[in-house]
Amino acid sequence: MSSTVFVMGATSAIAQSLIHLELQAGNKVVAAGRNMEKLQELYGSKGNVCLIQVEATDPESVKAGFAEADNAGFHADAYAHCVGSILVAPLHRTSDAQFQDVLNLNLMSAVYGLRAFVNGCRERKSAGSAVLVSTCATGIGVANHEAIAAAKAGIEGLAKSAANTYAPDGIRVNVVAPGLTDSPIASAFLKSEVMRAASAKQYPLQGVNTPGEVAQAMHWLLSDQASRTTGTILNVDGGFRNTRPLVK
Repeated sequence: MSSTVFVMGATSAIAQSLIHLELQAGNKVVAAGRNMEKLQELYGSKGNVCLIQVEATDPESVKAGFAEADNAGFHADAYAHCVGSILVAPLHRTSDAQFQDVLNLNLMSAVYGLRAFVNGCRERKSAGSAVLVSTCATGIGVANHEAIAAAKAGIEGLAKSAANTYAPDGIRVNVVAPGLTDSPIASAFLKSEVMRAASAKQYPLQGVNTPGEVAQAMHWLLSDQASRTTGTILNVDGGFRNTRPLVK
C-alpha cells in the first residue's frame, strides 16, 4: 500500500536519498525545506512530489506547511525529520547562542514536526509512522560533543515517549542514530584522505556512512515491513555505540 511521506529538511543528503527510495517504492512525497529554489532544482521535475517552503524551527511555519500539503491532497501518513546540524566544541567554548541554535535546529524542530504530523494523523483517525535522526554520540561519551549529544538525546527521549503515547492511535515513532556520514554537513571532518582515514578507524566496521545507508534504514522504519517496530533507536554506525573501542 502506497504512502505519502512528509520529509522535513528535504535538501539534505540523507533526505535526497530517502526521497529517491520513497518514489521508487511508488509513494508520494512532500519535500519540505527553507530554500524553495533548491527544492525546485532537486525535485521540481519529479512527479508525485509536493514542494513546501517551511522554516523547521518555527512552529507556526511547520503547522502551515502541513496544512498546505493537506490542501494539495498530500495527506502525510509517514514523516521523516532530516533537519539537523553538527557542533563539535567543548562546553566551555560553546556560547549560549551556539547551544541554543543546536537545540533549535535539532531538538525543537523535531518537536514541531512530529507534533504537526501526529495531529494530522489523529484528526484523520489514520495510522502513521515517523522516523527522527539522532547520532551515535548519544549512547557513549564522545569528547567535545556536549551540545549535539544533549540535543540528540532529547530526540531519542521524545521518540520513545511519543511511541508509547500514540501507539493506541497506530502511530509508530522510531529513530535512526548514524555515525559520521559522508555528506556536506560533515565535510569539515572529511576534507582530506588523512582525516577520512582517521575518522574511519573510529568504527569497528571501518569507514563512514553513505547517505544512502542511513536512508535505507529510515525507509524500512517508515514502511509496513517495520509494522511491529516502535520506540526503537536503530544504530547505523558501524558498531560505534555498542562495540568499539576508540582507536586513536
